[in-house]
Amino acid sequence: MALQIPPNCDLTLGLVCLDKSTPGTTVWTMLADERFLNPAGIMQGGFLAAMLDSAMGASVVTGAGARKVSVLNTEMKVSFLRPATLHSRLTCTATVLKSGSVISFVGARIVDDQDQLIATASSTYLIKEREG
Repeated sequence: MALQIPPNCDLTLGLVCLDKSTPGTTVWTMLADERFLNPAGIMQGGFLAAMLDSAMGASVVTGAGARKVSVLNTEMKVSFLRPATLHSRLTCTATVLKSGSVISFVGARIVDDQDQLIATASSTYLIKEREG
């Protein structure tokens, strides 16, 4: 099966990769628009978690160097520190903390356009070789 880059989930969220020049680190952005708000008018946490997951997965792939890999999130812990409000420009930076040939440990953080910390995450990714 061919990989779709960017995947539909990233397109749906409006995720844009700003930087992947450093292996093992990626920086992403998205706008908190009305589609992602809960009834209280703040961004629903699952969308923030999806942003964190996409950024961390991409960081693991960039950290794999010349290896052609697919990565699978095996667990993720998210801490929501403050609400992301309507029209906030969110930036997520994800970094591989410890890389192995089969497992990588990754951390990420989301800040808003005021540089306020919105959420953090840590995760473990399984790395699998892929053909092609």
